Amino acid sequence: MRTGKRKLFRIILILVIVVTACLYPKWYIKQIHKVQGIYYVAKGDNYLRKTKFHKAINAYKHGLELYPEHYGAWFNLGNIYVVYEDYYASIDAYAQAIKYNPNYVLARMNYGIISAEKFGDFDSAIEQYNKVIEIQRKPVYIPFVFNNLTSYKTNIGLAYYNKGVAYRQKSMYTDADKPDREYNLLKAIEAFKMATKIMKKDYDSWYNLALAYHLNRDFNLAGLAYCRAIELSPMSYEAHYNLAVLLSHLKYYKEALKEMQKANNIISSADGSSNHSRYMFDVMSDVTRNILKDEEGMKFLTEDNEYEATSVDGGLIYLNGRVVASEELDKSMIKNLSKCPSRDFFRDEDRAEELLDGVFF
Repeated sequence: MRTGKRKLFRIILILVIVVTACLYPKWYIKQIHKVQGIYYVAKGDNYLRKTKFHKAINAYKHGLELYPEHYGAWFNLGNIYVVYEDYYASIDAYAQAIKYNPNYVLARMNYGIISAEKFGDFDSAIEQYNKVIEIQRKPVYIPFVFNNLTSYKTNIGLAYYNKGVAYRQKSMYTDADKPDREYNLLKAIEAFKMATKIMKKDYDSWYNLALAYHLNRDFNLAGLAYCRAIELSPMSYEAHYNLAVLLSHLKYYKEALKEMQKANNIISSADGSSNHSRYMFDVMSDVTRNILKDEEGMKFLTEDNEYEATSVDGGLIYLNGRVVASEELDKSMIKNLSKCPSRDFFRDEDRAEELLDGVFF
């Protein structure tokens, strides 16, 4: 009895398939192509994991001919084209991924980065970052199982950061006396401030905020932001170096030389290469040369100053005349490098509201 019912059901199912296939042949063909396309995309994923990029490209292309709606394949294809530095093809691939999934954050982010960095199309990049910021995702939190809240916030923070970079780069392509330059710098500052609010401990966001303030000649806020970047990442020489340049400009010579020495020590101890060290010594020479032109600077250089900054020699570190044991080397350097004694020079109580709700304090 049961066997007869099963046979009858199979016959009815076959008839339904045959009839619907006759009525809607295109739909069936599309489903068959979709299955075939997914198969080739899976092959492409496998080749990609094995870094066989050429084979991955061929597999993805074949799969996308059959199933063009596979936005993940378009995204991976775009990434491979970036590896081969075929940026036109990568942009087209990311655009296809966005076409089939408008909420694809990573595709929009990569599209923006390539547009700005490789083509100088800052407006297109900013448009993509704004789209990422506008995308509304419902936070999902299941204890010990799943939490997308952190990644969602990080994506928004990165979008603001990249937006700031694009606006700053755009400002560099306009003449210094044009209002557009100041407008773009202010937009960059606005974006970086949002990035630091979301990613409070991100060195790059704080450093770039400081740089944007510096370029906009807002020296107080630039100095405070450089100090914050130094505290977050003491071993990153860029903030030390730029802070030294800023301090020298403001004629705080003692602090300028200390920060420049810190930057040089970081580079010297990081990779041991002579190129960076030679560059830093050249910069220090320029700073010293400028200082010698000023009476205050001459006075400082001729005084017997005791430096808190450490000096590295043959793997040993000297701190106030003492040799610190190798076990304490890293702690001593990082503790010393993370200090920003020049912070007080940049405080301005009258502008406290501008300092990101007092975060600099």
